Amino acid sequence: MDMTNKSYVKAVLRVIMCFLLRGLSRLFFRVRVQGIDEALAAGNGKHSSLMVIANHESFLDGILLGLFLPIKKPVFVIHTEYVKRPLLQFFLNLLADYLPIAPSNPMAVKQIIRLLESGRPIVIFPEGRITSTGALMKVYEGPAFVAARTGATLLPVRLDGLSRSYFSRMTHWPRKIFPRVTLSILPPTTLPMPKVSNAKERRHKAGEALRRQMQEMVLTRPYQRTLYGSLCSAMELNGRSRRIVEDIKQVEYTYKDLLKMSLVLGRLVSRLTEPGEKVGMLLPSMTPTLGLFFGLTAHGRIPAMLNYTAGIDGMQTACNAARIRTLVTSRAFVEQAKLAEKLAALQGLTRIVYLEELREGITLGDKLWLICWALRFPHRVEVKASPWDPAVVLFTSGSEGKPKGVVLSHHAILSNIAQIQAVIDITRDDRILNVLPIFHSFGLTAGTLLPILTGSSLFLYPTPLHYRVIPELAYDRACTVMFGTNTFLGNYARFAHPYDFYRMRYAVSGAEKLSAAVRELWFEKFGIRILEGYGATETAPVIAVNTPMAYRSGTVGQFLPGIEYRLQTVPGIERGGVLHVRGPNVMSGYLKADNPGVLQAPASSEGSGWYETGDIVDVDSDGFVHIVGRVKRFAKVAGEMVSLEAVENLALTVSPDGFHAASSQLDASKGEALVLFSTDGRIDRAALQKAAQELGMPELAVPKKIVRVDELPLLGTGKTDYVTLKCMAEAA
Repeated sequence: MDMTNKSYVKAVLRVIMCFLLRGLSRLFFRVRVQGIDEALAAGNGKHSSLMVIANHESFLDGILLGLFLPIKKPVFVIHTEYVKRPLLQFFLNLLADYLPIAPSNPMAVKQIIRLLESGRPIVIFPEGRITSTGALMKVYEGPAFVAARTGATLLPVRLDGLSRSYFSRMTHWPRKIFPRVTLSILPPTTLPMPKVSNAKERRHKAGEALRRQMQEMVLTRPYQRTLYGSLCSAMELNGRSRRIVEDIKQVEYTYKDLLKMSLVLGRLVSRLTEPGEKVGMLLPSMTPTLGLFFGLTAHGRIPAMLNYTAGIDGMQTACNAARIRTLVTSRAFVEQAKLAEKLAALQGLTRIVYLEELREGITLGDKLWLICWALRFPHRVEVKASPWDPAVVLFTSGSEGKPKGVVLSHHAILSNIAQIQAVIDITRDDRILNVLPIFHSFGLTAGTLLPILTGSSLFLYPTPLHYRVIPELAYDRACTVMFGTNTFLGNYARFAHPYDFYRMRYAVSGAEKLSAAVRELWFEKFGIRILEGYGATETAPVIAVNTPMAYRSGTVGQFLPGIEYRLQTVPGIERGGVLHVRGPNVMSGYLKADNPGVLQAPASSEGSGWYETGDIVDVDSDGFVHIVGRVKRFAKVAGEMVSLEAVENLALTVSPDGFHAASSQLDASKGEALVLFSTDGRIDRAALQKAAQELGMPELAVPKKIVRVDELPLLGTGKTDYVTLKCMAEAA
């Protein structure tokens, strides 16, 4: 048989095989392709060179792309390891042309460039290998440099579903024989060549740009669920018998147990409340609290998480702002936390409901409803709701003023969870220790909902203040992920044994600036690099975070995918500007005490939908965010703007083991004068002046008044209470 006949036979076999495999794929994997028009426009002559980039979930990725991508004669760039597999090689030979490449081969880039310049579209997996975590793996710089060098059009394609198949490397997830598969073809884009003189730096920056594009691609998945709906889906995916949460009672609850709590508690409280009503929750971080939270959302009520560590004024302001008429708490908790006086002082409440009384009110009808209907069809129990409906009301810490109610939608919280998952791999193998209170956005979204909705085991501890107990818990439960604030993490490190965090993969810090002393202590004592992040209650809460793939000490990391930002200059401050952000995780709006119950949608000088953080930040050329300070935390001394945070950092330089906080008081001659509060009684002005000279700081940044305190006033979230400090400064 001559070469012409061989080519003809091969072409016929390819058509027949493609037809059969396409039909079988649609039958068994129920393959759905979205964005066909984008692919047709990109692949049919509109662009001179085309590079299809896709995430890598399984051994079937290349085959399915070859079957369903409507692009003429693409060349698949395949890792040489996969070509060695006979079955995969057989299908590749029949379905498409391919180029085996080893990522370590220095000539690989030139081969791909020649293919693009010849006019052949290529399909490539920038990760190089199949994911073993469910999140993006390392993105190689080679494909990025090729795209920038040739000016090729990038066509992102997101694969969903195959990571849960037996053709993946995700051994820690429950697998399905034939999961539903979706190919989402996104709008074409480009990757400009970075404008730097150094070739190595150009390659690196191009790789970073492609990594961010891949993260954005993974994030564009639509979130058309509510929190309760996501709980039901997580239960179906991971199994009802999966042990998911444990608390101080040392009982491990399964998804089914959590669902039972949610259904029963939600049903009982719904009898006492109206649809859409904001129901106050004054409860500790325990499993029943989590059950009530999901139960309220399922029945169309909005949980309003009250901060029980706040003063009476703070709690009253919160109740007024959200128009809370029904409050759910526990008699045992009220007694243990000594909250009876606060509860008695609250005005405007119609009723206070105790969990102990709710349990006594469960009837035979409730039990039959639960067993015969609700547990069998949990999705049908949920009141019809939109993902953009309010899911929860949280309250700002009040560290610089009166607390405000922050209304977060289901979509905002689920989007923030997805943004976190796009940059940090949290898997079923992880055990998360959450000591942060659920009434705080960091403790709710990252510490609680993230593990519950992703299948990671969760241990809830009701207070972050037990500095000796918590490290022991981390050791005893072999916890792998932990969230905390600088103050809490510093105290855990002081009291912990060097082996207490032996299983810890990630320790994530937020809510306040991470000091160099705490960072170094964790690295020296435990060998753990703390990942510092940044956020706000209004953004559900994470805005930026350091990750294993993008880490820079002294910063709060890069912005999460999906977040837009703008900086507005501030007179008198040379570096950075006030940060405004917009994204899917931004709040629905504020509830304020001066206009109770009325939602004030987010808006700033940048327009509607933008949120002004009030923080002055600087973003470097690599996209890492440096926090300069808060607008409200600047003092005007002798006409010059002085950062109170810079004053605190100056004190840390002199006394790294102490705790320091700066405030200001009125001064007749200079306008304002600096006051430093410190737990270190040995610190003096002479040492501060010397350190300021060495650091190049102005004399005005050296406080004249230093007040010794046993401990700094803290809020329940771990943040420094600057309102109390301001009063102390005025009285100093």
